[in-house]
Amino acid sequence: MKVLNRYIALEVLKSALIALILLLALAIFITFTDELGDLGRGNYDLAKIFQYLLLITPRMIFELMPSAALLGSLMALGAISNNYEIVAMRAAGTSLFQIIGAVMRAGLVLALATTLIGEFVAPTTEQSAQLLKATAQKKQVALRTKYGFWLRDGNNYINIREMKENRELKDVYLYTLGENHQLKMASHSNRASYQDGKWQLEGYSQSRFDKERVVAEVLPETEWGSLIDPDILSIVSVKPDNLSLQGLVKYAQFLDENGQDSRVFELAFWSRLFNPLSTLMMLLIAVPFVLGFKRVSSTGQRVLVGILIGIGFSLFDRTFGHLGLVYDLNPLFAASFPMLLFSVPALIAIKRLK
Repeated sequence: MKVLNRYIALEVLKSALIALILLLALAIFITFTDELGDLGRGNYDLAKIFQYLLLITPRMIFELMPSAALLGSLMALGAISNNYEIVAMRAAGTSLFQIIGAVMRAGLVLALATTLIGEFVAPTTEQSAQLLKATAQKKQVALRTKYGFWLRDGNNYINIREMKENRELKDVYLYTLGENHQLKMASHSNRASYQDGKWQLEGYSQSRFDKERVVAEVLPETEWGSLIDPDILSIVSVKPDNLSLQGLVKYAQFLDENGQDSRVFELAFWSRLFNPLSTLMMLLIAVPFVLGFKRVSSTGQRVLVGILIGIGFSLFDRTFGHLGLVYDLNPLFAASFPMLLFSVPALIAIKRLK
């Protein structure tokens, strides 16, 4: 039995890997054609585009893994069934549930890989990809650190300690360097808001460093030219895709403690948590389609079924998540309901297998 378990699991894993490569190639190609529309904006050249595609690949793998598992299992089990290997296994005393168990072992490997990528790789590379694209197109160098957000534009260095989603900044420092990298000016603003193409600064203080003296100035309000591009600020602001599960929990708690809406981050947490389980659910869907229906079917038919189910689940999952935010549904329910809904027919069909 161990030999059969290993054989079935390896066949499912190999087919899932092939399906993942094909889906990933298609997704990268579509993204590449979209990015060509931004070619030449600022310093965004072909090299930057390929670097951007490389950085977003982990996020694509994380999102495509459930569909790849479905397609892979359909192809692997379909090939085994078409070669009458399933019949031979049943004749040797192997039950359908033992076959399903072997398939689910492969699913556990895929789910573990999905979890590791989604937790430790995709959030970091996704944020790096967005920063790369934004800084290349805007010709501004940006960096997010534990000391806030840093932006460089020529000889100007800006440090922003806190950012709001409505283009509002708090605790902003500006440093201007002159020749030989000597500090010419240092300023601080308590608050900055973007209005009519300019930044309105409140609680502004400034120090100019001349050769022989320092000139200080304090103003309650002043205007600042659009040195900081608001689009870059939207890129580096805290987003669910850029956070790990632990980061999502901490940031949701932070928003709750400050009386802000945390549902988006709670939904992202549960969706991230259920994504590996969706991989197992897709494998459950594949089993009755192959073992419970027509014994001999073409690869094209199996692939078509897998694509339709995968697209249907993905669209329903995303749509229901957004509806959950609009109608104030529980984030746990909004994230888990699509998977549960698709799992029920699969479990019923498996129960009816003989």
